[in-house]
Amino acid sequence: MDRNVQKIEAKKPLVPKRKRVCAYARVSSGKDAMLHSISAQVSYYMELIQSRRDWIYAGVYADSAVTGTKDTRDDFQRMLTDCRAGKIDMIITKSISRFARNTVTMLETVRELKSIGIDVYFEKENIHSTSGDGELMLTILASFAQEESRSVSENCKWRIHHNYEEGIANGFQIYGYNIKNRQITINEEQAAVVRLIFEMYLNGIGTITIAKRLNGRGISAPGGKTWNKASIVEMLKNEKYAGDILLQKYYSENHISKRTLVNNGVLKKYLVTDNHEPIIDRDTFERVQKIIADKAERNPRVAPYDYQFKNMVFCGCCGAKYYRKKVHTGTPSEHFVWKCNSYNNAGKDKCSNKQIPDDVLLNLSKGFNKEIRTIFILPECKVRFIFEDGSEAIREWEINRKWSDEMKARNYENLRRRYM
Repeated sequence: MDRNVQKIEAKKPLVPKRKRVCAYARVSSGKDAMLHSISAQVSYYMELIQSRRDWIYAGVYADSAVTGTKDTRDDFQRMLTDCRAGKIDMIITKSISRFARNTVTMLETVRELKSIGIDVYFEKENIHSTSGDGELMLTILASFAQEESRSVSENCKWRIHHNYEEGIANGFQIYGYNIKNRQITINEEQAAVVRLIFEMYLNGIGTITIAKRLNGRGISAPGGKTWNKASIVEMLKNEKYAGDILLQKYYSENHISKRTLVNNGVLKKYLVTDNHEPIIDRDTFERVQKIIADKAERNPRVAPYDYQFKNMVFCGCCGAKYYRKKVHTGTPSEHFVWKCNSYNNAGKDKCSNKQIPDDVLLNLSKGFNKEIRTIFILPECKVRFIFEDGSEAIREWEINRKWSDEMKARNYENLRRRYM
């Protein structure tokens, strides 16, 4: 019988695919000790990942001085972007609380990553998000972490409110004063600038002009910034310069978003009079408040829900928002205009684009059979409308340059009341 010899090729050993692994680290404070901690975490994860032959080091993403309840962590968002781009197969993080204390956000993120085949491993809890019971365990443990965050937040609020009731500020810094160990003393160099601002305002000089003069003299605003209308108005209205302090002007929305909101009567406020040495005497301060109140009554801003095109109108020169403002005409009829916010805060040196009457803008917007998305006010009395489908249209308008004797008299009276 003839023998049949068949050659069987040797099988090549299968080389397992190496996972691209990254780590995410976070500390909730910017103090030196915490920054050292995050540096240690980066080194630890770098060595851990590189020590595994079946892993490829894909980097360490680290955030500091940000709370885990927020979604604005820069490196965290960068990591998610790289995950979506297919650059990462697995994420290692210390614990659920380091990843996020918001249960909903954590689960949404984990589910999205799981849908594109990315596993998240939580070291402390020893949980893989792609395992069978991983999501159940994550939901339970993340809820505990979120509740812990809420408890810490409530304890902090209780302490702050207790201090308010005792007339103790939660700590603040203000231009014109030095504050150390709760002792408030006047910074004479800065106080001289404060007194100059109040003096100029009482002499009829507008806030934009005051800002220009200070910037022209090379005087820096708080934080080394330049002066503008907003910073001048904020200083003129600040009760601390009269020696008082109003506590709880602002409050935190909740322990999840931690968004700071203006306290418009939602919570109690606490006014402490004669709390420290004033820079501005009380009579001067009250006179300034009277002028500000009178101007606000003559030219009130309209609430955002009272008009069309909310957050849709922008300057075609500088890109700033246009806002709608009531113009005092001295007659019962109301007249509104849209003004560039840069021009309003810093004058023509910042932006010279013109204001546009509200009725003109409304008339220009009529007749379109498409939904308007954005409006740009352009130079030379032109308006560009951008629609939801991406198409555009430009329309022109004319400035009414003819002033009647009544209009001239009314304008003169407005100027006289403003500066006399």
